[in-house]
Amino acid sequence: MCKPLVAAFSWGMVFLLCPLAQDSPPAVAETTEEAKPSLEMAGSPMSLNDCIQTALERNLSLKVEKINPIIDQANLQIAYAGWDPSFTAGYTRNHQQDPSDFDTRLNIPIPGSSRDTDSVNAGINGLLSSGLRYDLRAFITDTTGEFSRFGRFDEMGNPVFFIEPFSNQRGNFSLELTQPLLRNLRIDSTRLNIKLSKVALAQSELALLWQIMNTVSQVELAYFDLIAAEESVKVQEKAVQLAEQLLEDNRKRVQIGTIAPLDEKQAESQLPRARADLLSAQRNLALRQNALKNLLSDEYLEWQNIRIEATEVLKAVPIPFRRQDSWDRAMHLRPDLRQQRLNLQRNGINVQFAKNQVLPQLDVVGSIGYSAAGREADGKGVGYSGVLRQLRRRENSNWSLGGRLTVPLGNRVARNQLKIAREQKKQAILQLKQFEQNIMVNVENAVTLAEINLQRVEATRQEREFAEAALEAEETKLENGKSTVFVVLQLQRDLTQARSGEIQALVEYNRALSQLSLAEGATLQEREISIEAE
Repeated sequence: MCKPLVAAFSWGMVFLLCPLAQDSPPAVAETTEEAKPSLEMAGSPMSLNDCIQTALERNLSLKVEKINPIIDQANLQIAYAGWDPSFTAGYTRNHQQDPSDFDTRLNIPIPGSSRDTDSVNAGINGLLSSGLRYDLRAFITDTTGEFSRFGRFDEMGNPVFFIEPFSNQRGNFSLELTQPLLRNLRIDSTRLNIKLSKVALAQSELALLWQIMNTVSQVELAYFDLIAAEESVKVQEKAVQLAEQLLEDNRKRVQIGTIAPLDEKQAESQLPRARADLLSAQRNLALRQNALKNLLSDEYLEWQNIRIEATEVLKAVPIPFRRQDSWDRAMHLRPDLRQQRLNLQRNGINVQFAKNQVLPQLDVVGSIGYSAAGREADGKGVGYSGVLRQLRRRENSNWSLGGRLTVPLGNRVARNQLKIAREQKKQAILQLKQFEQNIMVNVENAVTLAEINLQRVEATRQEREFAEAALEAEETKLENGKSTVFVVLQLQRDLTQARSGEIQALVEYNRALSQLSLAEGATLQEREISIEAE
């Protein structure tokens, strides 16, 4: 059991990274001789697992992608808000002054009246997951004022009015329910948004998982390229050493008269070329350094004086290649394929909603409530307490029950929206099939590439061994005066090329294994990286 290294993401996923098993491809091992490019930087030895761990924690693309599930989680909560009840409450004070009037029957003017009304109301309304809509309301009003009542005529014949105050309270408590039976019964706009938001959240999580796989694969490829660049520098340094040694030996041979001065010039011309090739290799190493740093860093300036030194070397470990097994793994593991399947699910949800919206609107509508009003026996209003007492006793009940049918004539909008949804689902099915087929082709190409590159590793190894043997034999012949400097120089170039070819074959084989793992969706399994919820 390996001891995992942990890289946590704040949105709720933890990445556990374990070192590779001995037989896990691409196989790597520590090297005793590390490349040291001529860069004025502090060396930082890092294994491939170190680089992957750092990338999981600090890669900018991952940091960008991990925000999307947080956004989609918030959008899902917004969709659920369609079921949240709404509470309303209000208070109103209304003053009304009525103008004076004239009684034509008595032929007398009537003074105006005034009233003040205080109203208090409150209510809760909302929607349940069954589609039932509810509306609970309550209100109390208190109206007070005074009015003029004609009493009699005085001795002078003038009308006498009595000013009488009045007070009146009313209250009502009611609950209204509306339950759809056809349209909006199994699905409505709120449930549609919730289902689509769940799909979007699942897709963003899969997108993050796919980004993780791609990041790990990119780090692998960049690390392999770095190893190859370091080994290429070593090869070119060896080529420079061979050129310098040959030049020194030729100078001695010229002095003793074994070879002609022209042969010395040929060796001299080889040395600048070898040094130029070394500079090119060092330049390529610097570029590979920067490419890997870019994947590992969210603050590039922190790495400006650091030189990453690979602690592993490439090895070509043969593994069995089975196309059918690789296809099966890809169909099961690829996160981007699972995203496409969720996209088909999204289209199915849209079809379900569109089919429901074609139905007529048939609702059961009911209400129940209680009211309170009146005056006490002394003529005074019952007051707020009296109204509340009547409502509490449910003295004056009222209820209703009925149905409401709405049939849109023609209904062209809903019918054509259903047609569009069905066609989009057909399109999504074809797109999924196309996506699966592209994955199968991609996997087969990756398998073929890995098989061929494995064969190239063996071929380039043999080429390098033959080139070493040929150069050694030709150098012996040169010492015995049976060869020429020109032939030795050519064999030196052939050996350098063979060594470079072997390195390139090794890196291409390991790259092919990494790309095959990504094509199968098995990158995390190969690297023993698990994702767990915090």
